[in-house]
Amino acid sequence: MWSITLVAPQYPDGVTMYIWINQISGETAGTLQNINILNHYVGMKYIEPDAIPELQYFQYIIAALIALAFITAFVDKPGVYLAWFVLFAVLAILGIYDFYLWEYDYGHNLDPKAPIKIPGASFQPPLIGYKQIINFEAYSYPHTSGYLAGIGAACMALAWFFKRKIKAS
Repeated sequence: MWSITLVAPQYPDGVTMYIWINQISGETAGTLQNINILNHYVGMKYIEPDAIPELQYFQYIIAALIALAFITAFVDKPGVYLAWFVLFAVLAILGIYDFYLWEYDYGHNLDPKAPIKIPGASFQPPLIGYKQIINFEAYSYPHTSGYLAGIGAACMALAWFFKRKIKAS
């Protein structure tokens, strides 16, 4: 769904973390461990996928949205297309807000016993886009399934628009 890449002098090719609907991984098996080691130095909490409740239930929300999309196509009425799109939009906004809160917590609630302390510094990666964090360049963008979800929502909105136009004529 999402990717966060950190580029720094010690990681010139960058280290990328992938956030799936049910797990967090990286380009290599040790990516998450490397990010956790980096985070430790500035007092950030370890990223433990098993401790993130959203990764336990998000797959069921996605499955329900897919099932509802098929039902919507079967019913084939403008109001049902619109209802699905609104539901998707509300869930997407809530999901992005939840992700922001997660990033905020990890980037601001730092261990006071951290080996490296920079007064007033925040280590929260950007929600979307680029941000300079000390000597790291952080990039945060939707990944493949994030873009596909957006395309699916756009298709549903178009189906509503065209179905409504056909019904009106």
